[in-house]
Amino acid sequence: MSTDGSVTASDPSFLDHDPVIRAFVAERRQQLIDELSQWLRIPSISADPDHADDVARSADWLAQRLLRAGFPEVEIWSTPGLPAVYAEWRSDDPDAPTVVLYGHHDVQPVDPVELWESSAFEPIVRETAYGEELVGRGAIDDKGQVYFHLIGLAAHLAATGRTSPAVNLKVIVEGEEESGSVHFADLLRDNRERLRCDAVVVSDTGMYGRDTVSVCVGMRGMVEIRLDVRGPAGDLHSGSFGGAVPNPVTVLARLVARLHDADGHVTLPGYYDKVIPLTDRERGLLARLPFDETRWLADAQSGATYGEKGFTTLERIWARPTAEVNGLWGGYTGPGGKTIIPSEAHVKLSFRLVAGQDPGDVQPAFEAWLDLLRAEGTIPAGIEITPHYDRSGVRPCLTPLDDPMLQSVTRAMGRAFGTEVLYTREGGSGPEADLADILEVPVVFLGVGLPDDRIHAPNEKADIELLLRGAEAAAYLWSDLAETWVR
Repeated sequence: MSTDGSVTASDPSFLDHDPVIRAFVAERRQQLIDELSQWLRIPSISADPDHADDVARSADWLAQRLLRAGFPEVEIWSTPGLPAVYAEWRSDDPDAPTVVLYGHHDVQPVDPVELWESSAFEPIVRETAYGEELVGRGAIDDKGQVYFHLIGLAAHLAATGRTSPAVNLKVIVEGEEESGSVHFADLLRDNRERLRCDAVVVSDTGMYGRDTVSVCVGMRGMVEIRLDVRGPAGDLHSGSFGGAVPNPVTVLARLVARLHDADGHVTLPGYYDKVIPLTDRERGLLARLPFDETRWLADAQSGATYGEKGFTTLERIWARPTAEVNGLWGGYTGPGGKTIIPSEAHVKLSFRLVAGQDPGDVQPAFEAWLDLLRAEGTIPAGIEITPHYDRSGVRPCLTPLDDPMLQSVTRAMGRAFGTEVLYTREGGSGPEADLADILEVPVVFLGVGLPDDRIHAPNEKADIELLLRGAEAAAYLWSDLAETWVR
Protein backbone atom coordinates (compact mmCIF):
# COMPACT_ATOMS: atom_id res chain seq x y z
CA MET A 1 0.00 0.00 0.00
CA SER A 2 1.40 3.40 -0.93
CA THR A 3 1.68 6.22 1.59
CA ASP A 4 -1.15 8.17 -0.06
CA GLY A 5 -3.64 5.33 0.40
CA SER A 6 -3.78 3.98 -3.14
CA VAL A 7 -2.99 0.43 -4.16
CA THR A 8 0.07 0.35 -6.37
CA ALA A 9 1.61 -2.11 -8.78
CA SER A 10 4.67 -2.29 -6.51
CA ASP A 11 2.56 -4.17 -3.95
CA PRO A 12 2.06 -7.56 -5.66
CA SER A 13 0.31 -9.03 -2.63
CA PHE A 14 -2.54 -6.64 -3.29
CA LEU A 15 -2.67 -7.30 -7.02
CA ASP A 16 -2.43 -11.08 -7.48
CA HIS A 17 -5.60 -12.47 -8.98
CA ASP A 18 -7.08 -15.85 -8.09
CA PRO A 19 -6.94 -18.07 -11.21
CA VAL A 20 -9.96 -20.07 -10.03
CA ILE A 21 -12.09 -16.95 -9.67
CA ARG A 22 -10.89 -15.48 -12.95
CA ALA A 23 -11.59 -18.67 -14.88
CA PHE A 24 -14.99 -19.10 -13.22
CA VAL A 25 -16.02 -15.57 -14.17
CA ALA A 26 -14.66 -15.83 -17.71
CA GLU A 27 -16.60 -19.06 -18.32
CA ARG A 28 -19.83 -17.23 -17.51
CA ARG A 29 -19.40 -14.47 -20.05
CA GLN A 30 -22.23 -15.69 -22.27
CA GLN A 31 -24.43 -16.31 -19.25
CA LEU A 32 -23.94 -12.70 -18.22
CA ILE A 33 -24.85 -11.47 -21.69
CA ASP A 34 -27.92 -13.70 -22.02
CA GLU A 35 -29.39 -13.21 -18.55
CA LEU A 36 -28.65 -9.51 -18.32
CA SER A 37 -30.22 -9.03 -21.75
CA GLN A 38 -33.40 -10.72 -20.47
CA TRP A 39 -33.57 -8.22 -17.64
CA LEU A 40 -32.80 -5.26 -19.90
CA ARG A 41 -35.78 -6.14 -22.10
CA ILE A 42 -38.09 -5.16 -19.24
CA PRO A 43 -38.71 -1.38 -19.65
CA SER A 44 -38.69 -0.55 -15.93
CA ILE A 45 -38.97 3.25 -16.31
CA SER A 46 -39.88 4.51 -12.86
CA ALA A 47 -40.64 8.09 -13.94
CA ASP A 48 -43.45 6.99 -16.28
CA PRO A 49 -46.63 5.76 -14.53
CA ASP A 50 -47.48 3.76 -17.65
CA HIS A 51 -44.49 1.53 -16.87
CA ALA A 52 -45.41 0.74 -13.24
CA ASP A 53 -46.25 -2.85 -14.20
CA ASP A 54 -42.88 -3.15 -15.94
CA VAL A 55 -41.05 -2.02 -12.80
CA ALA A 56 -42.96 -4.69 -10.90
CA ARG A 57 -41.96 -7.29 -13.54
CA SER A 58 -38.34 -6.17 -13.18
CA ALA A 59 -38.51 -6.67 -9.41
CA ASP A 60 -39.97 -10.14 -9.90
CA TRP A 61 -37.25 -11.07 -12.43
CA LEU A 62 -34.54 -10.10 -9.95
CA ALA A 63 -36.25 -11.87 -7.06
CA GLN A 64 -36.40 -15.11 -9.03
CA ARG A 65 -32.76 -14.76 -10.08
CA LEU A 66 -31.66 -14.20 -6.48
CA LEU A 67 -33.47 -17.37 -5.45
CA ARG A 68 -31.65 -19.30 -8.16
CA ALA A 69 -28.37 -17.81 -6.92
CA GLY A 70 -29.00 -19.51 -3.57
CA PHE A 71 -30.37 -16.73 -1.35
CA PRO A 72 -32.65 -18.48 1.17
CA GLU A 73 -34.61 -15.29 1.89
CA VAL A 74 -35.91 -13.18 -0.99
CA GLU A 75 -38.77 -10.70 -0.71
CA ILE A 76 -40.34 -7.97 -2.79
CA TRP A 77 -40.91 -4.93 -0.61
CA SER A 78 -43.80 -2.72 -1.65
CA THR A 79 -43.77 1.05 -1.17
CA PRO A 80 -46.40 3.73 -1.82
CA GLY A 81 -44.66 3.94 -5.19
CA LEU A 82 -42.67 1.17 -6.85
CA PRO A 83 -41.25 -2.06 -5.38
CA ALA A 84 -37.80 -2.85 -4.07
CA VAL A 85 -36.21 -6.30 -3.81
CA TYR A 86 -34.66 -7.60 -0.59
CA ALA A 87 -32.57 -10.74 -0.16
CA GLU A 88 -30.53 -12.17 2.69
CA TRP A 89 -27.96 -14.97 2.96
CA ARG A 90 -26.38 -15.42 6.35
CA SER A 91 -22.84 -16.72 6.65
CA ASP A 92 -22.11 -19.96 8.46
CA ASP A 93 -19.41 -18.07 10.35
CA PRO A 94 -20.94 -16.68 13.58
CA ASP A 95 -18.51 -13.73 13.73
CA ALA A 96 -18.87 -12.69 10.07
CA PRO A 97 -19.53 -9.01 9.36
CA THR A 98 -22.84 -8.03 7.82
CA VAL A 99 -22.86 -6.15 4.53
CA VAL A 100 -25.76 -4.58 2.65
CA LEU A 101 -25.39 -4.44 -1.13
CA TYR A 102 -27.35 -1.57 -2.72
CA GLY A 103 -28.40 -1.00 -6.32
CA HIS A 104 -31.51 -0.11 -8.32
CA HIS A 105 -33.50 -1.90 -11.00
CA ASP A 106 -35.43 1.03 -12.45
CA VAL A 107 -34.14 2.90 -15.49
CA GLN A 108 -34.33 6.31 -17.14
CA PRO A 109 -36.76 7.17 -19.96
CA VAL A 110 -35.35 6.60 -23.44
CA ASP A 111 -36.23 9.90 -25.10
CA PRO A 112 -35.24 11.05 -27.65
CA VAL A 113 -36.02 7.66 -29.17
CA GLU A 114 -34.80 8.67 -32.63
CA LEU A 115 -31.21 9.02 -31.38
CA TRP A 116 -30.93 5.38 -30.40
CA GLU A 117 -28.94 3.33 -32.91
CA SER A 118 -30.83 0.21 -31.79
CA SER A 119 -34.00 -0.38 -29.81
CA ALA A 120 -33.48 0.76 -26.20
CA PHE A 121 -35.09 -2.38 -24.79
CA GLU A 122 -33.75 -4.87 -27.33
CA PRO A 123 -30.13 -5.04 -26.17
CA ILE A 124 -27.41 -5.83 -28.67
CA VAL A 125 -23.75 -6.81 -28.38
CA ARG A 126 -21.51 -4.51 -30.38
CA GLU A 127 -17.84 -4.89 -31.28
CA THR A 128 -15.54 -1.98 -30.45
CA ALA A 129 -11.83 -1.29 -30.52
CA TYR A 130 -11.75 -2.36 -26.86
CA GLY A 131 -13.87 -5.50 -27.19
CA GLU A 132 -17.58 -6.13 -26.83
CA GLU A 133 -20.14 -3.84 -25.25
CA LEU A 134 -23.78 -4.44 -24.39
CA VAL A 135 -26.06 -1.62 -25.58
CA GLY A 136 -29.45 -1.02 -23.97
CA ARG A 137 -31.17 1.06 -21.34
CA GLY A 138 -29.99 -0.04 -17.91
CA ALA A 139 -26.90 -1.87 -19.20
CA ILE A 140 -24.66 0.02 -16.79
CA ASP A 141 -27.15 2.13 -14.79
CA ASP A 142 -27.80 -0.01 -12.89
CA LYS A 143 -28.93 -3.49 -13.91
CA GLY A 144 -25.52 -4.48 -15.25
CA GLN A 145 -23.79 -3.49 -12.02
CA VAL A 146 -26.35 -5.32 -9.90
CA TYR A 147 -26.15 -8.41 -12.08
CA PHE A 148 -22.37 -8.79 -12.00
CA HIS A 149 -22.66 -9.42 -8.25
CA LEU A 150 -24.57 -12.63 -8.96
CA ILE A 151 -21.63 -13.94 -10.98
CA GLY A 152 -19.19 -12.62 -8.37
CA LEU A 153 -20.97 -14.31 -5.51
CA ALA A 154 -21.05 -17.64 -7.35
CA ALA A 155 -17.30 -17.27 -8.06
CA HIS A 156 -16.64 -16.51 -4.39
CA LEU A 157 -18.44 -19.69 -3.31
CA ALA A 158 -16.75 -21.82 -5.96
CA ALA A 159 -13.24 -20.61 -5.18
CA THR A 160 -13.57 -20.93 -1.42
CA GLY A 161 -15.61 -24.13 -1.36
CA ARG A 162 -18.09 -22.41 0.93
CA THR A 163 -21.80 -23.18 1.08
CA SER A 164 -22.55 -19.66 2.31
CA PRO A 165 -20.90 -16.27 1.80
CA ALA A 166 -17.98 -15.23 4.00
CA VAL A 167 -20.14 -12.28 5.13
CA ASN A 168 -23.76 -12.03 6.13
CA LEU A 169 -24.94 -10.65 2.80
CA LYS A 170 -28.08 -8.55 2.49
CA VAL A 171 -29.25 -7.08 -0.80
CA ILE A 172 -31.58 -4.09 -1.28
CA VAL A 173 -32.34 -3.09 -4.87
CA GLU A 174 -34.82 -0.23 -5.13
CA GLY A 175 -37.21 0.64 -7.94
CA GLU A 176 -37.36 4.43 -7.71
CA GLU A 177 -33.78 5.70 -7.82
CA GLU A 178 -34.21 7.27 -11.26
CA SER A 179 -37.24 9.20 -10.03
CA GLY A 180 -35.68 10.57 -6.85
CA SER A 181 -35.85 7.62 -4.40
CA VAL A 182 -38.90 9.36 -2.96
CA HIS A 183 -39.92 6.45 -0.71
CA PHE A 184 -36.52 4.92 -0.08
CA ALA A 185 -35.65 6.69 3.17
CA ASP A 186 -38.95 5.59 4.71
CA LEU A 187 -38.34 2.05 3.44
CA LEU A 188 -34.97 2.06 5.21
CA ARG A 189 -36.48 3.39 8.44
CA ASP A 190 -39.33 0.89 8.39
CA ASN A 191 -36.89 -1.99 7.86
CA ARG A 192 -33.95 -0.73 9.89
CA GLU A 193 -33.72 -3.91 11.98
CA ARG A 194 -33.83 -6.19 8.94
CA LEU A 195 -31.11 -4.08 7.30
CA ARG A 196 -28.85 -3.80 10.35
CA CYS A 197 -25.27 -4.15 9.10
CA ASP A 198 -21.64 -3.14 9.44
CA ALA A 199 -21.24 -1.51 6.02
CA VAL A 200 -23.05 -0.77 2.77
CA VAL A 201 -21.56 -1.50 -0.65
CA VAL A 202 -23.04 0.58 -3.47
CA SER A 203 -22.61 -0.57 -7.06
CA ASP A 204 -24.02 2.39 -8.96
CA THR A 205 -20.88 4.35 -9.80
CA GLY A 206 -17.96 4.14 -12.18
CA MET A 207 -14.24 4.44 -12.71
CA TYR A 208 -12.27 7.45 -13.87
CA GLY A 209 -11.41 5.76 -17.16
CA ARG A 210 -10.67 2.51 -18.92
CA ASP A 211 -6.95 2.92 -18.18
CA THR A 212 -7.39 4.57 -14.78
CA VAL A 213 -9.01 2.21 -12.30
CA SER A 214 -10.54 4.09 -9.39
CA VAL A 215 -12.94 3.83 -6.49
CA CYS A 216 -15.46 6.55 -5.68
CA VAL A 217 -15.29 7.85 -2.11
CA GLY A 218 -17.94 10.54 -2.09
CA MET A 219 -21.00 12.04 -3.71
CA ARG A 220 -22.49 15.48 -3.49
CA GLY A 221 -25.92 16.24 -2.09
CA MET A 222 -28.51 18.53 -3.59
CA VAL A 223 -31.29 21.00 -2.79
CA GLU A 224 -33.69 22.36 -5.42
CA ILE A 225 -35.54 25.67 -5.17
CA ARG A 226 -38.08 27.32 -7.48
CA LEU A 227 -38.54 31.04 -7.13
CA ASP A 228 -41.64 32.94 -8.29
CA VAL A 229 -41.29 36.71 -8.72
CA ARG A 230 -44.50 38.72 -9.12
CA GLY A 231 -45.08 42.41 -9.67
CA PRO A 232 -48.13 43.99 -11.36
CA ALA A 233 -51.37 42.02 -11.19
CA GLY A 234 -51.25 41.66 -14.97
CA ASP A 235 -49.00 42.43 -17.95
CA LEU A 236 -48.69 46.16 -18.63
CA HIS A 237 -48.02 48.25 -21.75
CA SER A 238 -44.32 49.11 -21.59
CA GLY A 239 -44.91 52.51 -23.21
CA SER A 240 -47.47 53.55 -20.65
CA PHE A 241 -45.91 51.99 -17.55
CA GLY A 242 -42.28 51.17 -18.38
CA GLY A 243 -39.79 52.86 -16.09
CA ALA A 244 -42.48 53.66 -13.55
CA VAL A 245 -43.23 50.26 -11.97
CA PRO A 246 -40.86 47.41 -11.02
CA ASN A 247 -40.35 44.78 -13.71
CA PRO A 248 -40.29 41.21 -12.29
CA VAL A 249 -38.02 39.93 -15.08
CA THR A 250 -35.49 42.69 -14.48
CA VAL A 251 -35.59 42.09 -10.72
CA LEU A 252 -35.10 38.36 -11.23
CA ALA A 253 -32.14 38.95 -13.54
CA ARG A 254 -30.48 41.15 -10.91
CA LEU A 255 -31.25 38.62 -8.19
CA VAL A 256 -29.73 35.73 -10.15
CA ALA A 257 -26.66 37.85 -10.90
CA ARG A 258 -26.13 38.25 -7.16
CA LEU A 259 -26.08 34.48 -6.55
CA HIS A 260 -22.29 34.44 -7.08
CA ASP A 261 -19.55 36.97 -6.42
CA ALA A 262 -16.72 37.87 -8.79
CA ASP A 263 -14.66 34.87 -7.62
CA GLY A 264 -17.43 32.37 -8.23
CA HIS A 265 -18.41 31.97 -4.59
CA VAL A 266 -22.06 31.35 -3.70
CA THR A 267 -23.25 34.38 -1.73
CA LEU A 268 -25.77 32.73 0.60
CA PRO A 269 -24.81 33.64 4.20
CA GLY A 270 -22.94 30.81 5.91
CA TYR A 271 -23.05 28.59 2.83
CA TYR A 272 -19.46 27.41 3.29
CA ASP A 273 -19.38 27.30 7.09
CA LYS A 274 -19.69 23.51 7.40
CA VAL A 275 -17.80 22.49 4.27
CA ILE A 276 -15.11 19.91 5.03
CA PRO A 277 -12.16 21.10 2.92
CA LEU A 278 -9.94 18.79 0.95
CA THR A 279 -6.83 17.70 2.80
CA ASP A 280 -3.42 18.03 1.17
CA ARG A 281 -3.44 14.25 0.75
CA GLU A 282 -6.80 14.32 -1.04
CA ARG A 283 -5.76 17.17 -3.30
CA GLY A 284 -2.61 15.28 -4.14
CA LEU A 285 -4.57 12.16 -5.06
CA LEU A 286 -6.90 14.15 -7.32
CA ALA A 287 -3.89 15.75 -8.98
CA ARG A 288 -2.58 12.29 -9.87
CA LEU A 289 -5.59 11.55 -12.05
CA PRO A 290 -4.79 12.03 -15.76
CA PHE A 291 -7.15 14.94 -16.30
CA ASP A 292 -7.17 16.18 -19.89
CA GLU A 293 -8.85 19.58 -19.88
CA THR A 294 -9.19 19.74 -23.67
CA ARG A 295 -10.94 16.37 -23.79
CA TRP A 296 -13.08 17.24 -20.78
CA LEU A 297 -14.19 20.47 -22.45
CA ALA A 298 -15.08 18.54 -25.58
CA ASP A 299 -17.29 16.22 -23.52
CA ALA A 300 -18.78 19.28 -21.81
CA GLN A 301 -19.36 20.94 -25.19
CA SER A 302 -17.93 24.11 -23.69
CA GLY A 303 -15.26 26.53 -24.84
CA ALA A 304 -13.78 27.17 -21.40
CA THR A 305 -13.75 26.08 -17.77
CA TYR A 306 -15.23 28.35 -15.12
CA GLY A 307 -15.97 28.25 -11.41
CA GLU A 308 -14.85 29.01 -7.91
CA LYS A 309 -11.47 30.72 -7.86
CA GLY A 310 -8.57 28.78 -6.36
CA PHE A 311 -9.76 25.26 -7.24
CA THR A 312 -9.12 22.87 -10.09
CA THR A 313 -11.91 21.61 -12.32
CA LEU A 314 -12.02 18.22 -10.60
CA GLU A 315 -12.09 19.86 -7.19
CA ARG A 316 -14.96 22.09 -8.31
CA ILE A 317 -17.16 19.27 -9.57
CA TRP A 318 -16.38 16.76 -6.82
CA ALA A 319 -15.48 18.56 -3.62
CA ARG A 320 -16.90 22.09 -3.71
CA PRO A 321 -20.51 23.21 -3.29
CA THR A 322 -22.22 25.00 -6.15
CA ALA A 323 -25.36 26.90 -7.11
CA GLU A 324 -26.72 26.67 -10.64
CA VAL A 325 -29.54 28.27 -12.59
CA ASN A 326 -31.42 25.37 -14.21
CA GLY A 327 -34.07 27.43 -15.94
CA LEU A 328 -35.27 31.03 -16.07
CA TRP A 329 -38.39 32.36 -17.76
CA GLY A 330 -40.88 35.22 -17.81
CA GLY A 331 -42.62 37.64 -20.14
CA TYR A 332 -43.10 37.22 -23.86
CA THR A 333 -40.78 34.85 -25.75
CA GLY A 334 -42.77 34.22 -28.94
CA PRO A 335 -42.10 35.50 -32.47
CA GLY A 336 -41.98 39.21 -33.06
CA GLY A 337 -42.36 41.77 -30.30
CA LYS A 338 -44.81 42.24 -27.48
CA THR A 339 -43.86 45.35 -25.57
CA ILE A 340 -44.96 44.59 -22.03
CA ILE A 341 -43.96 44.82 -18.42
CA PRO A 342 -44.48 41.14 -17.46
CA SER A 343 -46.48 40.40 -14.35
CA GLU A 344 -44.23 37.53 -13.24
CA ALA A 345 -40.95 35.70 -13.73
CA HIS A 346 -39.57 32.39 -12.49
CA VAL A 347 -36.30 30.56 -11.92
CA LYS A 348 -35.29 27.04 -10.94
CA LEU A 349 -32.09 26.66 -8.91
CA SER A 350 -30.12 23.68 -7.71
CA PHE A 351 -27.50 23.66 -4.97
CA ARG A 352 -24.96 20.82 -4.93
CA LEU A 353 -23.64 20.16 -1.45
CA VAL A 354 -20.43 18.52 -0.24
CA ALA A 355 -19.27 16.71 2.89
CA GLY A 356 -20.20 18.55 6.06
CA GLN A 357 -23.12 20.46 4.58
CA ASP A 358 -26.75 19.78 5.51
CA PRO A 359 -29.64 20.30 3.07
CA GLY A 360 -31.69 21.62 5.99
CA ASP A 361 -29.36 24.62 6.26
CA VAL A 362 -29.97 25.80 2.69
CA GLN A 363 -33.53 27.07 3.15
CA PRO A 364 -32.77 29.42 6.08
CA ALA A 365 -29.61 30.60 4.31
CA PHE A 366 -31.61 31.31 1.16
CA GLU A 367 -34.26 33.21 3.14
CA ALA A 368 -31.51 35.27 4.82
CA TRP A 369 -30.03 35.99 1.38
CA LEU A 370 -33.40 37.25 0.12
CA ASP A 371 -33.70 39.49 3.20
CA LEU A 372 -30.29 41.01 2.41
CA LEU A 373 -31.35 41.70 -1.17
CA ARG A 374 -34.54 43.37 0.05
CA ALA A 375 -32.59 45.51 2.52
CA GLU A 376 -30.20 46.77 -0.16
CA GLY A 377 -32.97 47.42 -2.71
CA THR A 378 -32.19 44.66 -5.21
CA ILE A 379 -35.72 43.42 -4.46
CA PRO A 380 -37.76 46.65 -4.47
CA ALA A 381 -41.16 47.39 -3.02
CA GLY A 382 -43.98 46.15 -5.25
CA ILE A 383 -42.23 42.82 -5.93
CA GLU A 384 -43.41 39.63 -4.22
CA ILE A 385 -40.90 36.78 -3.94
CA THR A 386 -42.16 33.25 -3.25
CA PRO A 387 -39.63 30.42 -2.90
CA HIS A 388 -40.74 26.81 -3.23
CA TYR A 389 -38.60 24.15 -1.62
CA ASP A 390 -39.80 21.20 -3.64
CA ARG A 391 -37.89 18.45 -1.84
CA SER A 392 -36.22 17.93 1.51
CA GLY A 393 -32.96 17.55 -0.36
CA VAL A 394 -30.29 14.88 -0.66
CA ARG A 395 -27.40 14.77 1.78
CA PRO A 396 -23.79 14.44 0.62
CA CYS A 397 -21.66 11.50 1.69
CA LEU A 398 -17.92 10.91 2.03
CA THR A 399 -15.91 7.82 2.99
CA PRO A 400 -12.62 8.56 4.80
CA LEU A 401 -9.62 7.26 2.88
CA ASP A 402 -8.42 5.21 5.85
CA ASP A 403 -11.77 3.45 6.34
CA PRO A 404 -11.13 -0.34 6.57
CA MET A 405 -14.13 -1.15 4.38
CA LEU A 406 -12.83 1.19 1.68
CA GLN A 407 -9.45 -0.49 1.81
CA SER A 408 -11.15 -3.86 1.25
CA VAL A 409 -12.85 -2.50 -1.87
CA THR A 410 -9.56 -1.02 -3.02
CA ARG A 411 -7.75 -4.34 -2.64
CA ALA A 412 -10.56 -6.19 -4.43
CA MET A 413 -10.42 -3.78 -7.37
CA GLY A 414 -6.63 -3.94 -7.43
CA ARG A 415 -6.69 -7.74 -7.66
CA ALA A 416 -9.39 -7.79 -10.35
CA PHE A 417 -7.68 -5.22 -12.56
CA GLY A 418 -4.06 -5.91 -11.63
CA THR A 419 -3.20 -2.25 -11.47
CA GLU A 420 -3.04 0.81 -9.26
CA VAL A 421 -6.31 2.02 -7.81
CA LEU A 422 -6.92 5.74 -7.32
CA TYR A 423 -9.77 7.59 -5.63
CA THR A 424 -12.41 9.86 -7.11
CA ARG A 425 -15.62 11.52 -6.07
CA GLU A 426 -18.77 12.04 -8.12
CA GLY A 427 -20.70 15.24 -8.64
CA GLY A 428 -24.09 13.58 -8.81
CA SER A 429 -26.48 12.81 -5.98
CA GLY A 430 -28.29 9.68 -4.82
CA PRO A 431 -29.66 7.89 -1.75
CA GLU A 432 -26.22 6.96 -0.41
CA ALA A 433 -26.41 9.48 2.41
CA ASP A 434 -29.73 8.00 3.56
CA LEU A 435 -28.09 4.58 3.67
CA ALA A 436 -25.22 5.95 5.76
CA ASP A 437 -27.35 8.06 8.09
CA ILE A 438 -30.30 5.74 8.68
CA LEU A 439 -28.29 2.53 8.95
CA GLU A 440 -25.46 4.39 10.75
CA VAL A 441 -22.63 2.61 8.92
CA PRO A 442 -19.96 3.52 6.36
CA VAL A 443 -20.87 3.42 2.67
CA VAL A 444 -18.32 2.27 0.12
CA PHE A 445 -18.57 2.11 -3.67
CA LEU A 446 -17.69 -0.63 -6.12
CA GLY A 447 -18.47 0.39 -9.69
CA VAL A 448 -17.07 -0.20 -13.17
CA GLY A 449 -18.96 2.29 -15.33
CA LEU A 450 -17.08 4.54 -17.74
CA PRO A 451 -17.57 8.25 -18.40
CA ASP A 452 -18.55 7.46 -22.00
CA ASP A 453 -21.20 4.85 -21.12
CA ARG A 454 -23.91 7.39 -22.01
CA ILE A 455 -25.76 7.02 -18.74
CA HIS A 456 -29.23 8.62 -19.00
CA ALA A 457 -28.63 9.22 -22.71
CA PRO A 458 -29.46 7.35 -25.93
CA ASN A 459 -27.26 4.32 -26.66
CA GLU A 460 -26.41 3.55 -23.05
CA LYS A 461 -23.87 0.75 -22.94
CA ALA A 462 -21.68 -1.37 -20.68
CA ASP A 463 -18.25 -2.78 -21.47
CA ILE A 464 -18.69 -6.54 -21.05
CA GLU A 465 -15.10 -7.07 -19.98
CA LEU A 466 -15.49 -4.46 -17.24
CA LEU A 467 -18.68 -6.12 -15.99
CA LEU A 468 -16.70 -9.36 -15.71
CA ARG A 469 -13.92 -7.52 -13.85
CA GLY A 470 -16.61 -6.12 -11.54
CA ALA A 471 -17.79 -9.66 -10.86
CA GLU A 472 -14.23 -10.69 -10.07
CA ALA A 473 -13.77 -7.77 -7.70
CA ALA A 474 -17.02 -8.68 -5.95
CA ALA A 475 -15.77 -12.26 -5.53
CA TYR A 476 -12.61 -11.02 -3.80
CA LEU A 477 -14.45 -8.46 -1.69
CA TRP A 478 -16.52 -10.79 0.50
CA SER A 479 -13.47 -12.82 1.59
CA ASP A 480 -11.40 -9.69 2.17
CA LEU A 481 -14.09 -8.09 4.31
CA ALA A 482 -14.44 -11.23 6.39
CA GLU A 483 -10.67 -11.62 6.87
CA THR A 484 -9.96 -8.00 7.80
CA TRP A 485 -13.11 -7.18 9.76
CA VAL A 486 -12.49 -6.30 13.40
CA ARG A 487 -15.70 -6.10 15.40
